[in-house]
Amino acid sequence: MSDVRNRIGAVLLAIGLLLGAAGLPRAAAAEERLLVFAAASLKNALDKVSGAYQATTGQRVVVSYAGSSALARQIEQGAPADIFISADRDWMGWLSERGLIDRQSETALLGNRLVLVAPSGSGLAVEIAPGFDLSTLLAGGRLAVANTDAVPAGRYARAALETLGLWSSVSGELAQAENVRAALALVSTGEAPLGIVYKTDANADTSVRILDTFAETAHPPIVYPAAILSGSENPGAAALMEFLRGDTARSIFEAEGFEVLRKQGG
Repeated sequence: MSDVRNRIGAVLLAIGLLLGAAGLPRAAAAEERLLVFAAASLKNALDKVSGAYQATTGQRVVVSYAGSSALARQIEQGAPADIFISADRDWMGWLSERGLIDRQSETALLGNRLVLVAPSGSGLAVEIAPGFDLSTLLAGGRLAVANTDAVPAGRYARAALETLGLWSSVSGELAQAENVRAALALVSTGEAPLGIVYKTDANADTSVRILDTFAETAHPPIVYPAAILSGSENPGAAALMEFLRGDTARSIFEAEGFEVLRKQGG
């Protein structure tokens, strides 16, 4: 009887191993995650988009947010991301020149606006116009901006200030942050009396209020391009890119204040 039991046990064990092996590819696929590198200003919207994609497909999505310049340099150094969404074309082009993106996958995904913000309790009333006295409005404080040499939001801010003839008067009064969300935080916490950030970031923070919006002609067009990285071997990257261009993502992006730059969906 013990021999029979042993033989039955061996058969059951073998069956279990076979079933387990058959289930491995599906389990491995479920565990494989998509890694997206995205501009810090996308956080609120992209968290919702990636959550919707995850709920729809079961595919795990991890998003790493930072300034586009920092993310591009990490990609150049071999960071294993699958998709990059930049806050400007320059850093996407920088990666393209190095052969680090799939150029056929690149798409101009979103647009944004640039605004001047103050803490929500500020009583300032400002109309942005050429030569307006921004330095006096700072009243000895600092103008919060993202890094004007590298970060897209900072570059757009500098371009706008130069167009308005204000750069020379305020360039020495800047509080430069590593990304636009960090610049926003300087204003929302009251450390800076004024800041220049994206409209979508200002809309997401009740501790600041928008004083005025910069004319689109004051700076280069604000464009967020997205692309699959050439080093990605994740077959799910193309599906996520398609989702980013679809109707569900469109409604989320627009609700967060972004302009969708191309026709979405089928």
